[in-house]
Amino acid sequence: MKRVIFAMITAVMMIFAAGCSEDPVAEDILAYVNDTMPPLGDQEAEVLALYESVTGANYTDDQTMYVTLTEEVIPKYSEFITELEKVELETEELQKLHEDYIEAVQLQHSGMMLAVTALEEQSFEKMDEANQKLNEGREKIRAYQQALKKLAKEHDVTLEKK
Repeated sequence: MKRVIFAMITAVMMIFAAGCSEDPVAEDILAYVNDTMPPLGDQEAEVLALYESVTGANYTDDQTMYVTLTEEVIPKYSEFITELEKVELETEELQKLHEDYIEAVQLQHSGMMLAVTALEEQSFEKMDEANQKLNEGREKIRAYQQALKKLAKEHDVTLEKK
């Protein structure tokens, strides 16, 4: 009798567990946005703040920009990319999006490297090309963000901004 009751309880628990199984993509998205990406996002924000501190309206001179790019921005952005490449995901859908993100940041990194070359050679053409790469990288990052939102919505995951 105890075996029959144990078997029935076990069967009910298995049905209950199967009924409560989560969507693997939803679980992967939740872990990705809540656990994996926040420290990497902080790392990226720090690097981009350094970059912005010597470009655009904050530009002061070529030497300051050159030193900041070569000694701080590019090494830290390289570390960031290395950490991004270490991220392991469970689902193909999210892995594809993450690969798109890596491609986008690598494009930005390439733009930063080209900006250094432009400064070394005092080449306006190369600086224009660097800015084009940086812009394309930003566009790809925005596309990744939109695709992530869409994937989350498809799997009933609500993303909230901090």
